[in-house]
Amino acid sequence: MKASELFVECLKAQGVKHIFGLPGEENLDLMDALTDSGIDFILTRHEQAAAFMAGIYGRLTGRAGVCLATLGPGATNLTTGVADANLDHNPLVAVTGQAGLDRVHKESHQYLDVLSMLRPMTKWNTTVHRPENIPEIISKAFKLAEEEKPGATHVELPEDVAQETVEAAPLSLTPCASTEAPEEAIRKAAEYISRARNPIILAGNGVIRGRAWDELLEFAEKLDIPVAHTFMGTGAVPVDHPLCLLTVGLQSRDYISCGFEAADLVVAVGYDFVEYHPEFWNPGRNKRIVHIDATRSEVDASYLPLVEVLGDIALSLKEICRLGKRNGESHGYATALREAICDEVERYREDISFPVKPQRIISDMRSALGKEDILISDVGAHKIWIARMYPCHRPNTCLISNGLAAMGIALPGAVAAKMVYPERRVLAVSGDGGFLMNCQELETALRLGTPFVNLVFNDREYGLISWKQLNKFGRKSGVEFGNPDLIKLAESFGAAGYRVEGPDELPHILEEAFRRDVPAVIDCPVDYSENVKLTEKLGNLVCPI
Repeated sequence: MKASELFVECLKAQGVKHIFGLPGEENLDLMDALTDSGIDFILTRHEQAAAFMAGIYGRLTGRAGVCLATLGPGATNLTTGVADANLDHNPLVAVTGQAGLDRVHKESHQYLDVLSMLRPMTKWNTTVHRPENIPEIISKAFKLAEEEKPGATHVELPEDVAQETVEAAPLSLTPCASTEAPEEAIRKAAEYISRARNPIILAGNGVIRGRAWDELLEFAEKLDIPVAHTFMGTGAVPVDHPLCLLTVGLQSRDYISCGFEAADLVVAVGYDFVEYHPEFWNPGRNKRIVHIDATRSEVDASYLPLVEVLGDIALSLKEICRLGKRNGESHGYATALREAICDEVERYREDISFPVKPQRIISDMRSALGKEDILISDVGAHKIWIARMYPCHRPNTCLISNGLAAMGIALPGAVAAKMVYPERRVLAVSGDGGFLMNCQELETALRLGTPFVNLVFNDREYGLISWKQLNKFGRKSGVEFGNPDLIKLAESFGAAGYRVEGPDELPHILEEAFRRDVPAVIDCPVDYSENVKLTEKLGNLVCPI
């Protein structure tokens, strides 16, 4: 068979069902091999969107999403989405075409050293020099992409190698066995936790990746320890549980900061530094820390664990839970802090201001979505409000990119989410800046038949940067822009378009939009004067505990 056909057979052996991307001259043979393979090639309108889709697909399924691009500009367009998956720890395999090996040693049309370019953005990458090595290369790419901590890998297939003839077969899958943490580490962790008076759990994305949320809840309940989530760990403990303290992640103090200030022990479970640096919750570098994760902690002066429990997170939590004993002294502290947070979440439910306050928009979004439905947040000021105030009942139902935190992820991410869970409502939430970065993928969504709703917070500027400029300098610059008519834009693609023109309209519009069998775009004017008010409020915060 041709090397390109072997390449596709190896992808099939890894269970690949979809590939997101764009064709090009240097991957013609690979595209032809895909045609009758049974793998669904999802043609996107931009390579960045293809990588975003693959990353969200990987995050939701736990199996590496695959994206494809040609050489040169195709590969450079892919980089932001690849880097996003790598820093968010979403499993992804990127495949790029390349010029023939006979011309990569010299200046050549569209040739770039893509391997070197993607090296800092991936866990591992390589070029296929010999077609008989394809089975090993593909197996390694998926193994490294999916093992803890997951991330992106990259395989480059030169066009002349793709055309060669080869006799080889895919390698069989070898499932990874769960690893158990050493007994001594389990025992020490249980002792530290049992002796703590006011412990707090910091649950990160690793809990979601490890599907360890049931074990985390049992652990928290038995040992009576409140749980704060990172932006990407939200939903690991349901919002309506009395031990749930919502999310931590703002660089300024918030109610949850009070919980960390009062804590005499922080139990960090599946916590990734890339989301929220420990200096923000341990500025004095004096917190006692228990590290529970599949991998060793990063070395940092603000994060020096008493013990590191390294192994399968779910197994570790079960074992510590079996040995640990506490007297429940922290329950009153958790209740006081939780009530302060939840009171603020509820306060704007009936607000009648227009343009609509972000707090009211979030309340309306929550009412429109069921507990299993999926919200995907783009990056911008709205992301801060969603992460801080959106009540989340289940893991992987509020998807926030908080590693690379790249704008433009929500719309393509919603396409992937709807492919994985066609029975669920999917709501993409964008600022007007992020929406226009990948709005072309509305055509992709129409073509695929993946209806979702994209709610756009419209303030005609890059609101998060404006917020930070006002906080730091008292003025803003270089952030304002104009917008097209978003309704006409949506309709030109064949999607539905709606505009919110009053404070009570959004709930009704959301319901109608979700009943459509095509994607829908909702243009909602937002009052971001609330941003600076929030900063002022948090600056004067008095802890309720």
